[in-house]
Amino acid sequence: MAIDKDQLGRGEVVVASMHTHVKALIGPALILILLGAGVGGSFAVLPPEWQPWGPWAVAGLALVLFLFLVLIPFLRWITSSYTITDRRIITRKGIINRLGHDLPLRRINNVNYERSLTDRMLGCGTLILETAAGEPLRLPDVPDVERVHVTITELLFSEQDDSDE
Repeated sequence: MAIDKDQLGRGEVVVASMHTHVKALIGPALILILLGAGVGGSFAVLPPEWQPWGPWAVAGLALVLFLFLVLIPFLRWITSSYTITDRRIITRKGIINRLGHDLPLRRINNVNYERSLTDRMLGCGTLILETAAGEPLRLPDVPDVERVHVTITELLFSEQDDSDE
């Protein structure tokens, strides 16, 4: 879904791959509904003397609003992903310019998560990965963050168990 097999190392296995939570699309979906209602209502109340340019102006304005308030947020959501492998945490985002970040599991010292009331109702949260080298990596809007937290913790413990042998 989020990462190509050719971007994985030899023998590296994808454990989980996800987009950020779909709650990012609630606002754009509401705006899309309001835009449709606004365009329909505007067409109905435009005075006849505004023909033929009035409807074109309304449609042009609606198209610009659609691009910036609906399409771009959707493209940002669809191109943002989190991938967990048995070796690293991979984040990718960006529509035209891609930004990627890889965090090796062996560098993670602590795994936490935060869930606000809204996040708890929607089933998501912020995953916080702490390393010894400064600022923690915060992954916002991770779907089912508690399950992801457990998955990463299990990977960290299995890596430590393998190094003890």
